[in-house]
Amino acid sequence: MKKVYSLENLDCPNCAAKMEKAINDLDNVSSAKVNFLMQKLTLDAKDEEFENTLDCAQKEISKIEHECKIIR
Repeated sequence: MKKVYSLENLDCPNCAAKMEKAINDLDNVSSAKVNFLMQKLTLDAKDEEFENTLDCAQKEISKIEHECKIIR
């Protein structure tokens, strides 16, 4: 399943690159793209684990930029 989400409070292009790498390293993630200019996260993950994977992605994002949130 592939979905696109808005990101709130993403302030740093370098942080966006770190987030993208961290999310791509998660289990069940086929691909993840963080677009700093558009403030978007594109996540492609296994259907049956998608919500759990999205929660894990938020945890990784929060480790890098505390105020950044995925808008669901």
